[in-house]
Amino acid sequence: MTHDLTRDVAIVPAEAVLLFIDMQNYAAHPDGGEFTTMSPAERSTHDYYFNRLGKIALPNMQRLQVAARKSGVEVMYAVIENLTLDGRDRSLDYKISGINVAKGSWDAQVHDAIAPGEDEIVLRKNSSSVFVSTNIDYLLRSLGKRQVILCGVVTDQCVESAVRDACDLGYLVTLVPDACATQTAERQEASVRAIKGYCRQRSADALCAELEGLR
Repeated sequence: MTHDLTRDVAIVPAEAVLLFIDMQNYAAHPDGGEFTTMSPAERSTHDYYFNRLGKIALPNMQRLQVAARKSGVEVMYAVIENLTLDGRDRSLDYKISGINVAKGSWDAQVHDAIAPGEDEIVLRKNSSSVFVSTNIDYLLRSLGKRQVILCGVVTDQCVESAVRDACDLGYLVTLVPDACATQTAERQEASVRAIKGYCRQRSADALCAELEGLR
């Protein structure tokens, strides 16, 4: 029997969504709540993260956002944000980890560099995976989407969780590794290598060229 199933499927704009994971002030801005309580020594351990984010990942996300909008690909955002004022809705893992993003706060806002358009969807999540603690699966099916392009932070945590869950729910996933960031180069490389079997991987250059070719 011929096996012709593959993850290497070109983007179909009407069936695709570009999803930014946790690209919010809390986790992607130097003044974000994840970092403001750290000692100088602790903050210095994030030098690689912010260098990669500022010089590589974020500029690539901006390019992808522009290319997606021009080609008709839906653009969506997932951010960590409590649904209640006291944060009682947070997952047990978030409570244990001390992840606490106040409802309606500056920390919960999408980073200005990739600010959402007026009709783009922002999902508020209270666990690592956007597919666990939001209605994104229902939304994507309602929108007629079967392809998910993923990027954001951090690569080996919330981004990787989204890749695996989207794959298991029947979506074709494209990961853009150079539009993602985590705390060390070793962690970045290990995650990209580990998740390879779940998704198509493309550089920002390659994916932007693919999207521009569809216009």
